[in-house]
Amino acid sequence: RLIMRKIEDRTKKMILKIAVVVFCIALIFGGIMIYGRYQMSKIPKLSFQEILEYTTKDNADAVITVGIVKDGQISYKVYGENGKELPAELHTYEIGSLTKTFTAALISKAIQEEKINIDCTIDNYLSLPEGNTYPTIEELLTHTSGYKGYYLESPMVSNFFNGRNDFYGVTKEMVSDKAGNLNMNKASYDFVYSNYGYAVLGLVLESVYETEYTSLLNDFAQNELCLTSTQISDKSGDLGKYWDWKEGDAYLSAGAVTSNIEDMLLYAQMQLEDNSYFSDCHNSLKSINASTEMYKTMGIHMDEIGMSWILDSKNNIIWHNGGTGNYNSYLGFNPETGTAVVVLSNLAPNYRVPATVLGVKLLLELDNEK
Repeated sequence: RLIMRKIEDRTKKMILKIAVVVFCIALIFGGIMIYGRYQMSKIPKLSFQEILEYTTKDNADAVITVGIVKDGQISYKVYGENGKELPAELHTYEIGSLTKTFTAALISKAIQEEKINIDCTIDNYLSLPEGNTYPTIEELLTHTSGYKGYYLESPMVSNFFNGRNDFYGVTKEMVSDKAGNLNMNKASYDFVYSNYGYAVLGLVLESVYETEYTSLLNDFAQNELCLTSTQISDKSGDLGKYWDWKEGDAYLSAGAVTSNIEDMLLYAQMQLEDNSYFSDCHNSLKSINASTEMYKTMGIHMDEIGMSWILDSKNNIIWHNGGTGNYNSYLGFNPETGTAVVVLSNLAPNYRVPATVLGVKLLLELDNEK
């Protein structure tokens, strides 16, 4: 009995110690979150330049390129530590989910070529089991398919432990098999941002064009759009820490493109022109009202959605952003004023102030100058 009591006492002490540690960790994280919210609450009162200086403060590795389209003219600047202007050199950035706007443009092109019907379900283009209800192309484009952001696959586990891109090695077969097992039988679904949905759109494009997505994207960007430095990542850029991808990975269509500021400014300019591939993508397809309170505080609104592009009805801005492990980006434009802003950053999306906040702040400042 004495031995049992000692064991019980030790167990109680151990449980108490663990509880104290957990409580302390919770306090630390809670404190960090409160501090983070406090810091973010200051942002709306700051200028673009002040936010830029804060974001790059004492970070010698920071390289943020900011481009503007205004009054038909294109310009850009490169910023480093403490917001100091650097030589206007071209750098290669991962643009993350801005890739989805290219995927959507390819879908738009396929619709015009009558290869795809936006109202058709995906089983019209992919070999999937009968008896299930599948989402339409429009539902995938607008993130209202009911699909989750992603579905866990075995490569994701090893990617986590190896510090790799989450989607590295997730095959087309895995994505297709998952789609065949999902029955999306509700009449409608709410907006849920889905990388998986855009992986499925990549499969649809490959099916109707009978071409690998990498070839489709590279040919479209470089030969049709003349964006010669825009491509599926081959890790050949100058800034390093690029995500690993396997040839033929299923999630390439959701976030694998790299580019530079010259190409992305040309791309922004194309959004402002009467190019039907893009203008069709900007038309509202769904009302989503997906703005968080934090986003609203920052002046960012997600009111409606077209083919991938988010529509901010309050500020008349059409925009999209992107983020990978070590990069984040933003492209937004006001079709009425003809102004556009591109922000490309080699900092992680959760590092201080993201490119989206910088981009919106600058875009609003430019429009207020008019």
